[in-house]
Amino acid sequence: MTEHIAFIGLGHMGLPMAINLARAGYTVTGFDLMPAALAQAGDNGVSVASSAAAAAKKADVIITMLPAGRHVLAAYEGEAGLLAAARPNSLFIDCSTISVEDARSAHELITAAGHRGLDAPVSGGVVGAAAGTLTFMVGGNDAEFATAKPVLEAMGKRLVHCGTPGAGQAAKVCNNMILAVSMIAVSEGFVLGEQLGLSHQALFDVAANATGQCWALTTNCPVPGPVATSPANRGYQPGFATALMAKDLGLAAHALESTGVHARLGAMAEEIYRHFAEGEGAQQDFSAIINDIRANSKTKEAV
Repeated sequence: MTEHIAFIGLGHMGLPMAINLARAGYTVTGFDLMPAALAQAGDNGVSVASSAAAAAKKADVIITMLPAGRHVLAAYEGEAGLLAAARPNSLFIDCSTISVEDARSAHELITAAGHRGLDAPVSGGVVGAAAGTLTFMVGGNDAEFATAKPVLEAMGKRLVHCGTPGAGQAAKVCNNMILAVSMIAVSEGFVLGEQLGLSHQALFDVAANATGQCWALTTNCPVPGPVATSPANRGYQPGFATALMAKDLGLAAHALESTGVHARLGAMAEEIYRHFAEGEGAQQDFSAIINDIRANSKTKEAV
């Protein structure tokens, strides 16, 4: 039975995930490079380690939630790395969003070091991480998935075993490409509606109950009012920041190129969000793309 979990990476997503594990009764030891994150973790039932390796030494499961594939691989490798520090046959779960190639490379390193591994990126944003309602897209073997299931259920409400190592990351990159295209389309629809004299509420009431219905509309609506909990009602403070969306779309663009898939909307979404992330939009919620659409349109004042 899994009792002791090491959690490496206590950022906006990792910290609430680690706290939920502690609340579920697991012994959780965390590490992050930011002292403020460590302090907050310590205040919420998570023990704090002096290094990532120190956190991993007594753990049954080591979870990583890091910015990019290079950070995951660097954390795993070397004499002071997680793979060397962990006890034999430990279970590694990487919840970072990284490329499929990096996920497969990580799995090879894990198994070569005598451990077990899963890639398990998440969907649901900071709100889902705090509420424990994340969706996990998991790549790896059946036995490892079965072992990890109770741990993941303490942080999320939906687990999807997508296939072999790397499949979780493949599902994540496809999902986020769909999400980006959807948000751009919803935002363009609202800006067009403004110019045609529609109120935001009227358009929402129609589209939310018709064929335009989607998560970008009904949960993360890009205009204030119709969905009280959407970031648009709090100045586009991020649930899912534009910078992260741009990063994920970069992974999608790489996957499209490597596979030869002709995906014009996916490629265009990557370009749109990459440019938006170069300015003030980077730290705003990705739904703030509606403001970029307005800024580049010859429009009248919004309804």
